[in-house]
Amino acid sequence: MNQNQNGKENRQEDALTNRQGHKITDNQNVRTVGNRGPMTLENYHFLEKISHFDRERIPERVVHARGAGAYGYFEAYGKVGDEPVSKYTRAKLFQEAGKQTPVFIRFSTVTGARESSETARDPRGFAVKFYTEDGNWDLVGNNLKIFFIRDPLKFPDMVHAFKPDPVTNLMHPEGMFDFFSNSPESIHMATFLHSPWGIPANYRQMQGSGVNTYKWVNKDGEAVLVKYHWEPKQGIKNLTQAEAEKIQATNVAHATQDLYEAIERGDYPEWELCMQIMSDDEHPELDFDPLDPTKLWPQDQFPFLPVGRMVLNRNPVNYFAEVEQAAFGTGVLVDGLDFSDDKLLQGRTFSYSDTQRYRVGPNYLQLPVNAPKTKVRTNQSDGQMTYSVDFANESNPHVNYEPTNLGGFAEAEKEGKDHEPHYNERLVRQRIERANDHKQAGETYRNFEDWEKDDLINNLVNALKVCAPIIQEKMIEHFTKADEEYGRRVREGLANALKEMEQQDVTSSPKADEAVKKAEDMGHDAEPY
Repeated sequence: MNQNQNGKENRQEDALTNRQGHKITDNQNVRTVGNRGPMTLENYHFLEKISHFDRERIPERVVHARGAGAYGYFEAYGKVGDEPVSKYTRAKLFQEAGKQTPVFIRFSTVTGARESSETARDPRGFAVKFYTEDGNWDLVGNNLKIFFIRDPLKFPDMVHAFKPDPVTNLMHPEGMFDFFSNSPESIHMATFLHSPWGIPANYRQMQGSGVNTYKWVNKDGEAVLVKYHWEPKQGIKNLTQAEAEKIQATNVAHATQDLYEAIERGDYPEWELCMQIMSDDEHPELDFDPLDPTKLWPQDQFPFLPVGRMVLNRNPVNYFAEVEQAAFGTGVLVDGLDFSDDKLLQGRTFSYSDTQRYRVGPNYLQLPVNAPKTKVRTNQSDGQMTYSVDFANESNPHVNYEPTNLGGFAEAEKEGKDHEPHYNERLVRQRIERANDHKQAGETYRNFEDWEKDDLINNLVNALKVCAPIIQEKMIEHFTKADEEYGRRVREGLANALKEMEQQDVTSSPKADEAVKKAEDMGHDAEPY
């Protein structure tokens, strides 16, 4: 057989087909009455192709829409700091030094749409799916270690305030600062967000955090409060607003590109997972509640204790199938890990999985990127896009319920004592007592380097100068409560900016006006056609 024949044979093996497996011999022309005539309805290949194309997109995530992902592994140290990890948790993936667990990670921005810029001033999502021997564990968090709110009831309002105006569909800072000004607990996060920490240089050089307080449970059912922190071995790098704007001028996907190309060239990014551990009680000696996600746990009292490392070494084969359809949930925990009473965590636990059922479908956990590596045995069935049935060879396929005497699934044996926290309180609607909303924001401001403070003040002034005066005053009041210098510098900066605006007769966002003016002035006239 000559080379041409070989080539033809190979091409036939890889010949184009439709979803039914039918070979497609003409993918260029629809079937018509004559070469200029109308198309006929029996164009099955065209109808299948175009109807699938019409449905290629699934609903965009309301938050975390823009993302990038990669595969890798987590390697346990077998210890937490210098102590055996079994002292605190019976979770199997942590127990043995050198034990590796496959992972998939999705990094993301939060507020922007799917095609928004990755230089946006925005928290970054940091979600890790561990495919453990006991099923999946999702550690869903952000790059910053705190959050804007502590009560999940406020979450929809917070996101609405950060999104484009519902009338103009334009981004404007007034909604965000209106929300901040009436939510004192958000001042700490707002301080981080408007500093260079609000724009990580890329995904490889940013921290990650579980944000919420969780629990670890040992074999005796004893629990401790914990926080998870990912520390990048590549170092931490952030961008000023001016640096971010230079990048955005030529590339709105620089972080996705950076991650993909680093892994392709074998420069595998790595993070160390560190734990903060606290006894499971109210800790009255602290001036904040340890369950409050707007607060940092002081490292001098609760040091970072290394427990393992994560390496990312493989890019996805298909972005949509693996990154866009990847689904995470804060309720996805394995034995030895548990929830705390953090209100925000409990609200997220319903919302995260519920949004995946709406966005991807009721069987989203059957998709390869979301499915556990262990055998799944449930009595759940049916629903859109069911393509596997959860029964094992040894079970009776006629029985899809439990309990049963007829060979269906049985309950698993416990591998340790249950953790049974005790409650004796009234059912109330109240905020936590130790809110202390301004102290840590002031400490964070004072801990910033001078260039970070300068960028923070500049960013706040540029955003606040187009907001209503009542919002400006309320925000200055919050910043002053956090730190006198902090509030004074924002007030002085705003006064100077407002004078300049009066001289220029600017009434809306200066940067937006500048862009509109440039587009008009720099455009080229053209004749109608």
